Formats: sequence, C-alpha cells, structure tokens
Amino acid sequence: MGHDVPMEILGQSLAQLQATRTSQKWRSYPADVLPVWVAEMDSRPCPEVAEAVMDAVRRGDTGYTDASSTAQLLAASAEFATRSWDWSPDPGRAVASSDVMGGIRQLITDLTPADSPVVVNPPCYNSFWGLVSRMERQPVAAPLDDSYRLDGESLARAFAEAGPGAAYILCNPQNPTGTLHTADELRMVAELADRHGIVVISDEIHAPLVRPGGTFVPYLSLPEARRGFAVHSASKAFNLAGLRGAIIHPGSEVAADLARTRSHHEVPQQLATIAQTTAYRTDGTWLDQLLSEIDARHTLLAALLTEHLPQVTVTPAEATYLAWLDCSALGVADPFQTFLDRGRVALVTGKGYDPSRPTFCRFNVATSPEVLTEAVLRMARAVELERVA
Repeated sequence: MGHDVPMEILGQSLAQLQATRTSQKWRSYPADVLPVWVAEMDSRPCPEVAEAVMDAVRRGDTGYTDASSTAQLLAASAEFATRSWDWSPDPGRAVASSDVMGGIRQLITDLTPADSPVVVNPPCYNSFWGLVSRMERQPVAAPLDDSYRLDGESLARAFAEAGPGAAYILCNPQNPTGTLHTADELRMVAELADRHGIVVISDEIHAPLVRPGGTFVPYLSLPEARRGFAVHSASKAFNLAGLRGAIIHPGSEVAADLARTRSHHEVPQQLATIAQTTAYRTDGTWLDQLLSEIDARHTLLAALLTEHLPQVTVTPAEATYLAWLDCSALGVADPFQTFLDRGRVALVTGKGYDPSRPTFCRFNVATSPEVLTEAVLRMARAVELERVA
C-alpha cells in the first residue's frame, strides 16, 4: 500500500537540520557553514522505506545478506525500470554490488587491461577522477561541447587515444550539469565504442531524478548498446547513501562476461538490500512529490540568482538535484573559496569536475526554501565583501 506524504519532503528548517543531521553533508564543515555541496538530500524519508528498515531492526533481521534477498533487489530494480522507462532488463543477468562506484571499479578491474586508460567527459562527477587516480589508470578527457552535450569528435579522439579494451565511464544523466543524453547521442556512443573496442560503463544513479518535460533514456535500452554495462541504484532518488547498493545490468552480448565476475562484487549489506528493494517497489507517491519539490527548488534558485547574483549563470538542469553555476563574471579568482570564507556557504569547486573550470561551482538544491534562500543571500554578501577587501 502507498503512503500519503502530507508535508514537504524538502521542507525542514535550518534549525531542524542543524539539530538532527549527523551525516557528512552537515558535519564536514564548522557549524556556522551552510552546506549545499555533497549529493545527499535534506529530505524526510520515504515512509515505506523507513518502515521496512525499522521493522527489520525490530525483529533482529540484521545479519548477512542472503542470495534470495539479493535476487529480490535485482527483480525490484528491473520492475522499476519497466515502470519508469519502458525498459525491461533481465534481472537474472544482473549482478548486485556494494555501491555504484565500487561496482564500476570492479568492472574496470575485471574487464579491461590493468594498464589501460579510462575515458571521462569533463565536466563530470568528481569521483570519476578520484577512482581513475586510485586505480593508477590514466584518464583521457572527452570534453562535453559548449552546451554540455556529448561531442562525437571529442569522443572519437579520446577513444582512439585510449585504445582498444579501455573503459569509458558515461554519466547518464550528467553530473554536475543535469544534462539528459538523447537516444541519438547514446547510439553514437555505442557505435563509436564498438568501432574503437571501448567498454562503456553507464553510471545511471540519477536516472529517477528527471524534471518535468525531460526523458531519461537508459543506455542499454538501445539495441546498439549490446556490449555495454549500466549501473543503477536507489540511493540518490531515495536519499539512501547510508544504505547504499548497486545493480549492474549487462548488454545482451556481455552477460557472460559479467556472470564470470559475479563473485568479485561485494553485495549490499542486509539493511541496504531491504531499503533499496522497498524503494523500488513503492507506488511512486513519495518520489513524485519529491520530483515536484526539486523542480520548484531549481526554479527558486534561478530566481534568487537573477535577483541577488545576476552575474552567475546557472545551466538549466534537465535532471538531478544539482545546479552547475558559472561564476566567471563575478570577478573573483576562486568563487568556491570566497563563498566559503566570506559567506560561510559550502558548495563544490568546479575544478573537481573539470580542472579547467576553477570559476564554476556545483550547488545542491535538494533542501528547504529557507536554506536555499539563505545560501544565495550569503553568497551575494560574500562577493560584496571580497570586492571591498
């Protein structure tokens, strides 16, 4: 049964959040810093998920994850994909993993040569760069075009440089820009990857977080993507970073390759498996309201920036609860540091997503109107203080 969601999911006050949140977002900086940085939401939980987790704890069902529980998670993910995107992956071919980045790392380790590079699309999720560095691989950049869309010439050059057998981590939807890749763009990716012998791994963790009017296209829903992999999770859409897990789906021609590596992947912990399985099987009431609120927050951020920081340009995000801000026109050398030091607002520096964009920042809109408004007002004051210093 579904649950009514009578109050705002993203409606908690600043005082409530400061008093109750102990996660990384709220405890990494001093108490006077307003956090709008890491990709976790200031959300009330989905009632069904909270109930399922609390019920498991009450009955002591907190042991090791059983294969039958993992099978339920894989089935639930496939059901969600069918309902949401009219894509029906085979759960029998899928593999559960501890989390998205862990799953991607294992795929690269198992399916590509140990010294092969990894292709990424800057500006892209900053953890991609960190993963490549930790694996002691060489990153090869295929920058997005000026509209933050996939660029065929850029990809072809990068694939040729990386060489056959290399991996390409596709971010779909794109983080930090919120770009939704089209079917034609993804078809281009698949055809270029086949031509150059590249292993495509599509990180689709933000897939459920699409704004009105947008359409998410699963990479593997295209026949041309038969040799790629897609990694899914309920952790972003249902704010389950502390109960994370991942589902890896293979293309039709590489299912056997994934099956051979199944034992290499650490499965999600028991409570994470319960939480994510339940999330995928909710009736959509909570998620629909969340998406409506995220859309409203994007609109609010754009209005506040127009009023208080008109020099800042925000990329119109088609998906995610992340906003990519071009602060180049502010005339400050390091906007991230200015906002932090003089405004006591923590964003994320653009350098983490693209080393060539030090005057960009990523802003997380998944919070209350109060927090969002206060953040922009502080940012505007910070710029004023920087200019008179």
